Amino acid sequence: MTAFFTRFLKNVRLKLATVLTCLLLLAVCPAVTLAQSAAAEVTSLKLEYTPEGIVLAANLKIELPGAVEDALLKGVPMFFLAEAEVVRHRWYWSDKKIAVAQRHMRLAYQPLTRRWRLNVASGVITPNSLGLALNLSFDSLPEAMAALQRISAWKIAEAAQIDPEAIHKVDFRFSLDLTQLPRPFQIGAFGQSDWNVSASASQQIGPEGAK
Repeated sequence: MTAFFTRFLKNVRLKLATVLTCLLLLAVCPAVTLAQSAAAEVTSLKLEYTPEGIVLAANLKIELPGAVEDALLKGVPMFFLAEAEVVRHRWYWSDKKIAVAQRHMRLAYQPLTRRWRLNVASGVITPNSLGLALNLSFDSLPEAMAALQRISAWKIAEAAQIDPEAIHKVDFRFSLDLTQLPRPFQIGAFGQSDWNVSASASQQIGPEGAK
C-alpha cells in the first residue's frame, strides 16, 4: 500500500510539473510573437473636446517591412487606413457607438522624379479621386513616413453627436490596407507577417475634457 501511494504521489507531482511548464510557455510565447511581428505602434494618443466636436491627435512609430518597402520602390503604391470609433458610455444601458471616422492615405514613389507622394482623404482613394485628396510631396521616404506617422487636429465626431457630460471612449486603429493592393500582391500578402503593419490604442475622454 505504501509503495502504491508513493508511485501515486510521484505521478501527481510529474503531471503538475508538466501543467505548470505548459502554462509558462503559453504565457511567454505570445508576448515574444507580438514583439517580433509588430511593425507599428501608437506612441501617443490625445483626445480633446472642441466647439466643433472631438478632435484626435496621434503619433505612430512604423517600421516598414522589407517586402512593403521593396514594392514601394518598384512603383507599387501602398494604402494605409486610420480609423477612430467613438463610443458613449451609458450607465443605464450598453454603450452606444456614436461615430466612426476614417482617414485614407496613399503612399507612392515616382521613379521619374525620384520623389515621394502622400495623398490623404476621408474616403477611399481611387485614380478618379486623387484630385480631391490632400497631396504632399517629399524628397525621401523618411520624410514621407514622418508625415504619415503624425495625425493632428483630426475631427472624429461632430459636436451634435457628443454629450459633454458623458464619458466617451475612442478606439483608434491604423493598418496597411491590403485590399487596395494589386491582385497579385493581395494573393501573396494576406496572412504573411512581412505585410503586417497595424497598431491600435484606446482612450477615454470625460466631462472634464469639455472645460
